[in-house]
Amino acid sequence: METGELAFYMFFACAFATLLQHPASPVRHVVMGGLFRRLLYGVAMGATAIAIVMSPWGKQSGAHCNPGITFTFYRLGKVDFWDAFFYAVGQFFGAIGGVAIARYILRGAAANHAVRYAVTAPGNYGVSVAFLAEFAISFALMLTILLVTNHERLARYTPYFAGALVAMFLTFEWPLSGMSMNPARTLGSAFHASYWYALWIYFTAPPLGMLAAAELFLAARGGVSPICAKLHHANDKRCIFHCGYRTTRRSGF
Repeated sequence: METGELAFYMFFACAFATLLQHPASPVRHVVMGGLFRRLLYGVAMGATAIAIVMSPWGKQSGAHCNPGITFTFYRLGKVDFWDAFFYAVGQFFGAIGGVAIARYILRGAAANHAVRYAVTAPGNYGVSVAFLAEFAISFALMLTILLVTNHERLARYTPYFAGALVAMFLTFEWPLSGMSMNPARTLGSAFHASYWYALWIYFTAPPLGMLAAAELFLAARGGVSPICAKLHHANDKRCIFHCGYRTTRRSGF
């Protein structure tokens, strides 16, 4: 499920990037401003993220779609090691496979220099700023997920909070680092584009930012771990995690 979810995300990442950036695309000629194109891309990918979390597969797997999120929940004691390991393997294969599907369906258009399979790359401010930006947005995403999923009234709206952050970051942060927050997402594009510059940023900054968010979350709660590792738990799907809802439901949560 995690493989399929990230393949879905990466296919649309390439498809929307091609629609908005390819020189032959009519949308690029209609939407001239770079900021407005990023806004449209952000809204499209934010909606894609929401659709994944709310899908039957997303409700069952937890819709991590990101090794950084999975291993952060492992650090928090919510995911077993082998589950985290195979989630990450599936996520990497899903990212590469999703771009491969886009490559085939779009008949090579995603390979155009203006699209480059939606690669993530440091902006004009260099690798240091890109690293800090990736750390910051990954920290913000993970902290938001932890706070919202553990709030009784807000938990069911986690997909919308996450999708809104994806949209906002793609609109405003993209010029700094390409807005990844996800090692698998970056590798999926880099693999097909043969673009390996500063790949280390996207394998280190997002996980570190998410782990830092987890430490702050634990410190604020006196060491109390989150309830569950799912991004959407208000459903009847099976949960494979160390799920606190099994006990909290009996107390009325």
